[in-house]
Amino acid sequence: MIQEVYTAEATLSVPESGTVAWESPSNIALVKYWGKKPVQLPANASISFTLKNCFTATKLSFSKADKRSVKVYVGGQEQPSFLKKIETFFERIESYCPYVNHYAFKIETENTFPHSSGIASSASGFSALALCVLSIERKAAGLSDTDFYKKASFLSRLGSGSACRSVYAPMGVWGEHADYKGSSNDFAVPYDDVHDIFKTYQDTILLVDKGEKKVSSTLGHDLMNNHPFAANRFEQARNHMLELQKIIKSGNILDFNRLVESEALTLHSMMMTSDPYFMLFKPNTLNIIHKVWEKRESDNIPFTITLDAGANVHLLYPAEYKQLALNFIKDELIAYCQNEQYICDEVGNGPQLKMEHYA
Repeated sequence: MIQEVYTAEATLSVPESGTVAWESPSNIALVKYWGKKPVQLPANASISFTLKNCFTATKLSFSKADKRSVKVYVGGQEQPSFLKKIETFFERIESYCPYVNHYAFKIETENTFPHSSGIASSASGFSALALCVLSIERKAAGLSDTDFYKKASFLSRLGSGSACRSVYAPMGVWGEHADYKGSSNDFAVPYDDVHDIFKTYQDTILLVDKGEKKVSSTLGHDLMNNHPFAANRFEQARNHMLELQKIIKSGNILDFNRLVESEALTLHSMMMTSDPYFMLFKPNTLNIIHKVWEKRESDNIPFTITLDAGANVHLLYPAEYKQLALNFIKDELIAYCQNEQYICDEVGNGPQLKMEHYA
């Protein structure tokens, strides 16, 4: 039972005060999750690469108090507008971490990439915060690494569904699936039966639009509840999870490209056929996709694209093609990027503890 596994003792002797800092990465889903059930449970299983350079750095300072209070600073500036999401997160986790009700918290956070633009900033942000909070419990209760990361994934999910996958590297699986041992709707599990070529896979993110997207992922997920194609989509995702498992193990790049692009385009087709419908593509999103397809066909280079819920394009390719990819971007794609900006990323090693001090 989740309640039995994840609830800290109310009498747990936690530190009086302290500071904890974590860096937690974003992730890019290969098989997408789109559609969820209360509270923060996925309608289908998903799997992602955990990234390296796109991460959130969060420092959590805390001191004992009669009741919980929270202040949030982003890039050094206090941001009251973030409080609602953070308070919702604390309300969801307080039954599993009752000690959070007796601290005054100061959260200082910063991304290495644009916020709310479709690069999974909520995934890195809430996983970093969950890791900071749970570090308090680990200090008091001596959690094993296995239990620590499992509960961190569980808590992360209550902030943002995809955040639970960011806890693990090189890949994370979230959602029950018969062919993935230990998989759960409640938390992600690590997936490491990965061919060497995918352990160093590159992801260059082409920033078509750095602005906040017009329709949030939360609303998009909700629109799947009455979507006319939902049942077929969920069946497709189940089949793709099984197929991708074989691809990731074998290192078959051609099949990887076909499946990953199908998933990306299906995700956006669900948006365009929901009620009300919406579109997150920008004209330059399509320009980049067509340019990549033309390059792949003309030069026989295994570039592929994927997208999260936004306009920005992730260009995926094996590490040996990195220089060719960068030349291609500078010669043919950079004109389609906002302010000619892009981010060079790759599969990473997961979250990193940066500081821990207790009093």
